[in-house]
Amino acid sequence: MGHLEHKKDLKAGKALNVYIITLSDTRDERSDESGGYIRERLSSVSHKISGYRVIKDDRDLLEDIIVKICATDYGQQVDAAVITGGTGVSLRDIAYETLRELYDKELYGFGELFRSLSYNEIGPSAIMSRASAGIYNGKIIFSIPGSLNAVKLAMDNIILNEMGHLYYEISKHLS
Repeated sequence: MGHLEHKKDLKAGKALNVYIITLSDTRDERSDESGGYIRERLSSVSHKISGYRVIKDDRDLLEDIIVKICATDYGQQVDAAVITGGTGVSLRDIAYETLRELYDKELYGFGELFRSLSYNEIGPSAIMSRASAGIYNGKIIFSIPGSLNAVKLAMDNIILNEMGHLYYEISKHLS
């Protein structure tokens, strides 16, 4: 079965439970436009928000939250997580290193596609993005830059188009 047939499959259209994390030393829930956009877009296509947090750029804190929400005994079902922020090249940007160590499988094409699309908008500065995606403990993890334009690019051009298909692929042999 090809990817178009998978997307037509009922499971590929399932509403997913998505946890949102914003990494920022300066934003809070009121000033987090990027996290707000992610919540709005996910809800607009019937996905459920299973949690939302703004946390400092702290490797241990991010790892603890990801491990907790992806645990099979976590109180609220989580199918995927979208993390915004912490993907740049500054010393405080820790998302890529933290998540790379957790991924059971890294989806290299996500970062490559994001940077390609980003190049069309911002030119060679796109090389500074370390956007990534992977599978951890049967959950889909997306890590995208924190700028609102980058979030819009990732959500509208990649994540919302492929998240259901990814879920279908990783869960089809579990039932």
